[in-house]
This record gives sequence, C-alpha cells and structure tokens, in this order.
Amino acid sequence: MALHFSAKRWQDQLILLLGVWLFVSPWVLGIPSDSPRAINAYVVGAVMAALAAFDLYKTYFWAVVANLLLGAWTALSPWIPAFADRGAMMTNSVIVGIAVVVLGMWELRTDPELHRQWSSAGGAH
Repeated sequence: MALHFSAKRWQDQLILLLGVWLFVSPWVLGIPSDSPRAINAYVVGAVMAALAAFDLYKTYFWAVVANLLLGAWTALSPWIPAFADRGAMMTNSVIVGIAVVVLGMWELRTDPELHRQWSSAGGAH
C-alpha cells in the first residue's frame, strides 16, 4: 500500500520536515544532548513529525491542533527558565515554532476534511 501525498496535504509535509529538523537540530547546532533544550527538541520534534506523518495518511482535527500546540510550545520554550537559550537554538525554536503554527492554522482554515470533522463534532454552527 503506497501513500499518496496530495497537494492539499503540503502543510503536513512541511511540518513533518520541521519536526525532523527540530529533532536533529541539537546535534547540528552543538547543543549538549543531555540538556533540557536538547531533550525538549528531541521529544517535541519526534511527536511533531509523527503527528504530521499520521496526518499525511488520514487527517484528524485533533492531530492538527496538537501540532499547533507543539508549535506554540516550541516558539515560546526559549523563554521558560529550564529551557532558556539566547543563541542559535533560540532562533531555531522560534522559527520552527512559528512556522508550524502558521502551517497548522493554514491547514485548519483550508482543508475541507477538517471543516467537516469540526462541524460534525459540534464545533461550528
């Protein structure tokens, strides 16, 4: 069974790439692998990529919203004391996080399947 990547799922494709990048970025940017910043990037990047890959197969409203929340967390995490960073990892986190939020919101706004799911769940009247 082959996955067919359609044009309407392009946001998920980019979020998948951003999640993979976030996962590998501590190594690329020279962040100690046992630091809270790196562990945060590993966990959030892996979950983000997994949700996006799942969404490429079948879109679920909850998965898009979860990635939106992960994107927001990623963008805001450099200002939380345990994850504080003022270097390359901060810039990376803010850019990746904002990109994921924008892509997720774009997908929520434009994907008819998500609109149907939201409507059938009673979210829109």
